[in-house]
Amino acid sequence: RDHLTAARGGKMASTAAGKQRIPKVAKVKNKAPAEVQITAEQLLREAKERELELLPPPPQQKITDVEELNDYKLRKRKTFEDNIRKNRTVISNWIKYAQWEESLKEIQRARSIYERALDVDYRNVTLWLKYAEMEMKNRQVNHARNIWDRAITTLPRVNQFWYKYTYMEEMLGNVAGSRQVFERWMEWQPEEQAWHSYINFELRYKEVDRAPPLVIVHPDVKNWIKYARFEEKHSYFAHARKVYERAVEFFGEEHMDEHLYVAFAKFEENQKEFERVRVIYKYALDRIPKQDAQNLFKNYTIFEKKFGDRRGIEDIIVSKRRFQYEEEVKANPHNYDAWFDYLRLVESDTDAGAVREVYERAIANIPPIQEKRHWKRYIYLWINYALYEELEAKDAERTKQVYQACLELIPHKKFTFAKMWLLYAQFEIRQKNLPLARRALGTSIGKCPKNKLFKGYIELELQLREFDRCRKLYEKFLEFTPENCTSWIKFAELETILGDIDRARAIYELAIGQPRLDMPEVLWKSYIDFEIEQEEFEKTRNLYRRLLQRTQHVKVWISFAQFELSAGREGSLSRCRQIYEEANKVMRSCEEKEERVMLLESWRNFEGEFGTDTTKERIDKLMPEKIKKRRKLQTEDGSDAGWEEYYDYIFPEDTANQPNLKLLAMAKLWKKQQQESEAAEMDPDKDIDESQS
Repeated sequence: RDHLTAARGGKMASTAAGKQRIPKVAKVKNKAPAEVQITAEQLLREAKERELELLPPPPQQKITDVEELNDYKLRKRKTFEDNIRKNRTVISNWIKYAQWEESLKEIQRARSIYERALDVDYRNVTLWLKYAEMEMKNRQVNHARNIWDRAITTLPRVNQFWYKYTYMEEMLGNVAGSRQVFERWMEWQPEEQAWHSYINFELRYKEVDRAPPLVIVHPDVKNWIKYARFEEKHSYFAHARKVYERAVEFFGEEHMDEHLYVAFAKFEENQKEFERVRVIYKYALDRIPKQDAQNLFKNYTIFEKKFGDRRGIEDIIVSKRRFQYEEEVKANPHNYDAWFDYLRLVESDTDAGAVREVYERAIANIPPIQEKRHWKRYIYLWINYALYEELEAKDAERTKQVYQACLELIPHKKFTFAKMWLLYAQFEIRQKNLPLARRALGTSIGKCPKNKLFKGYIELELQLREFDRCRKLYEKFLEFTPENCTSWIKFAELETILGDIDRARAIYELAIGQPRLDMPEVLWKSYIDFEIEQEEFEKTRNLYRRLLQRTQHVKVWISFAQFELSAGREGSLSRCRQIYEEANKVMRSCEEKEERVMLLESWRNFEGEFGTDTTKERIDKLMPEKIKKRRKLQTEDGSDAGWEEYYDYIFPEDTANQPNLKLLAMAKLWKKQQQESEAAEMDPDKDIDESQS
């Protein structure tokens, strides 16, 4: 009855709760975001932290009798077995199970678990290690050996098994067994560290002869060096030297390494075999590529500074610089400046054969583009080569071959080098072979005529006093460049020196009759000076008149006037003054006012020295007024660029400028009156004194 009443009461309560209204949620008035925001990650983290805080600690179970203990063991084993059955491949479950059995001293059960686990995954390294450690921990040595043997047989490439096995045998004092394990391990040819471990093991027991030869399996340079140092450490110096020699022979010249030779040299240095050290360094430096021999150079330098003489130190410094130049020319074969420095070095301290070899390498780098600007530095290699053969090597035949090879190489149709032709001709003259020198210069003029070639050839013939040849060369030269005023002048000077005045005058006449000249003013001046030297004053005046027909330059007029003044004959002053007046009339129409001013100043200087008061007063009236003006500047696009000031000249003779002169005079007078009135206002006492006086 009580149960029924309670059930009926519970039903009524649930009905009442169902009929009860759920209260409405209060509406949020402020929907703005809160100042302190919280993320989902933070909520999850706080929930996890509180879960750990609220987790109650497990109850401590006290076992009081055997039945409870067996019951506990049964439950734990059932739990472990269930975990294993759920996922057999999780090895951590097996290891935990075995360690729990080991903690209960149930070694047989733990072995069984490990064996079952090995059936599941025999490649798991941790499983083998835990199994063997359990046996060693419980002093089951034979069981541990059995496990290690199985492990190294199953997984021979896992070095950890071998290390642990050999260490266990060594700790047990079984040196022979440990050595046997090492020998079995070495049959698999493991890494270098394994060999070093074996070597250190034998050294610990003073069995030096039993140390294994590591270089047979790992023939690296560092292992050869270690092998040799091992022999040296134990005072087997002859064996150490043989090891180094075997290493050098093993690597040969194709795989040379500087570290091996540095170690070999230091070994010989310790043995006081200094000549052997020097031979080793030189042998290596001659064969190892320069970029791989930096350390070798450094050690060789240190050795020579310690034990070598001055000559040896200089040799190593030269070798180092030679290496630097080799690197530069290898990086850029067309870097001719580097070749020049390199050649200067080898010329100072090398035999002729080596110098010729470097020269041949240098001149083999022909510029890729046939443009003269790319050949200007290159051609000096040939010049230096020829000079070296002539002056240093004293080999005239090779010098001739060098010059001829260079002249054949230059593309004369596009450009040439007159310097090379002239040097070759001068060389042939030094060899007393004048016909070949003339032939070379004639060939050069025929292939590629240049002003410098003509001048050099003419100078050669002048030195030889072959004046007829000089005349012919000048004729060819002027046919080639008729506009060259210097050539005309030199030709005329040659005829003057030879005393043929008529030929010289005819040459000058031909020259000034050319339609195009590069420096006509120089030519006319030379012609005029020539006539003055011959005291042909009338012809000189005619020349000046002819020149003034071509140009009205102020310097020509001044020179003409000075000529008349310097003639020193009767009436020279009047003729000079007449020329100045004539020039002044001509220069009135000239736009260049500075030139007219220059003429008037020269005239004023003349009158100041030779004129009378009347002529001086007249020239003073002709001098212009210098005034400052402004003009607007414009840029290329037509916009205004401001104003600039300049000086202009107003000549009294120009009638068009008379109003300007009057206006200027009136302006100056007004300015003077203004200054006087301002001075009177500033000093009234002075005016009173003046009125009283």
